[in-house]
Amino acid sequence: MILSVQSRLARPLSLLAFAALPLAAQQPFDRTHAPVLAEAPALTVPAVRTVRLANGPALNIVEHRELPLVQVTLTIAGGGRLDRDLPGLATFAANLLDEGAGTRDANALQSELAFLGASLSTNATWDVTAISLKVAKRNLEAALDLMADVVLRPTFASAEVRRQRELRLASLLQAKDQPAALAGLALNQALFPAGHPYHNSLGGDSVSTTRLDSATVRAYYEGSVRPERATFYIVGDLGAAEAQRLLGARFGRWASKGPERRPAPVLVQPVKPTGLQVILVDKPGAAQSIIGIGAPGVERTSADLAAIEVMNTIFGGSFSSRLNTVLRETKGYTYGANSGFTYRPLPGPFSASSAVRTNVTDSSLVEFFREMRAIRDAAVSDEELARAKAYIALGIPGDLETTSQIAGEMASLANWNLPLTWLQDYVGRVNKVTAADVQRVAKSFVPAENAFVIVVGDLARIRPTIDALNLGPVTVRSVSEIAR
Repeated sequence: MILSVQSRLARPLSLLAFAALPLAAQQPFDRTHAPVLAEAPALTVPAVRTVRLANGPALNIVEHRELPLVQVTLTIAGGGRLDRDLPGLATFAANLLDEGAGTRDANALQSELAFLGASLSTNATWDVTAISLKVAKRNLEAALDLMADVVLRPTFASAEVRRQRELRLASLLQAKDQPAALAGLALNQALFPAGHPYHNSLGGDSVSTTRLDSATVRAYYEGSVRPERATFYIVGDLGAAEAQRLLGARFGRWASKGPERRPAPVLVQPVKPTGLQVILVDKPGAAQSIIGIGAPGVERTSADLAAIEVMNTIFGGSFSSRLNTVLRETKGYTYGANSGFTYRPLPGPFSASSAVRTNVTDSSLVEFFREMRAIRDAAVSDEELARAKAYIALGIPGDLETTSQIAGEMASLANWNLPLTWLQDYVGRVNKVTAADVQRVAKSFVPAENAFVIVVGDLARIRPTIDALNLGPVTVRSVSEIAR
């Protein structure tokens, strides 16, 4: 108690002592200039050791001994690209994996996870189905038993499938009233023709969802959740030998069931618009307009990736970007504006978007295209360039702080067969980007002249002013056409 009283007294005394110092001894802080940052240290990524189970799956292991925690992430290649004629099937099946497994129903499974202090999640992206477990080391074995049930012995009970189907149908109905969701769907449908996996929402639509039943989900599971497609990422208080023993005991006899499900061939590249093509979606009475401007982007394996990301950070990929500064801070049209590239095995879209007040929809479009032309037509300033490079390079270490983040980075990079050490090379390439590089990639990938311009809003109020801009041919689509 005496020590705590002394420590409480020490702080105000030290503050008083500082205040009593002569003014000359106090270092003034110039608030008119940003502080100078020291040169960032070289990025060092954790070492990864890879071993395999006897039946094939690789275990990529990072020892992270700071805390007695273990993260186990399993990815199974495939994901939404396997949906074929049932959009949303992959995500629906993934969501059902932990809704009853082994001898436990959903409630019993969640109760045991909670008792162990473990978190387990299941999901699917366009590229993979993922099951992630995080737990204290002392409870790892019991938690891995539950994870093995989820991966190898899901029940797909008919009652649970019906419940999840009704929940998804309700969610899809809600999406019809969400302008941002409609804008995203409209852009996907413009860029990717019917029959292309990316034409649809990853979550599917009401027509495909009504066709989902227990037999359909189980057939998909048996054809896609297979050991030859599986990779484990283990990060935490665990060595390679112990990881191999624990995972091998639970997944070492995992064998495929049924014929393998393969994606339908996708030979069609994204549609490249000629000129500006305006697509309007009517939402009567909307207080805001959702603006989305999009065009085919670029593959993540592009040699220009570093320059592209630096350029986009300056243009619309950060809070201090040009788009956000103009539309939010200078004009006050919106709470935020952004841009970005979506990376997929085929070039995903580049898009720039914002939710703006209805009465400034046309003015906002003018600002979007003014900024698009500006970053293409003139070199960025030295200050913008330095800030953008620091934003990217200094942000990467923060993505490698926790066991979950490290496992997530490894799994994400694996989609392009890239090792974790790729991040080190990437930071080096970011730091070498020049203003000329930024302008060059902006001219190639910022679609100031050829893009789909999506606007979701109250057409009775916004269409006359949009027509007056003469951006290009206008198509009007209904909500029911876009969201089934």
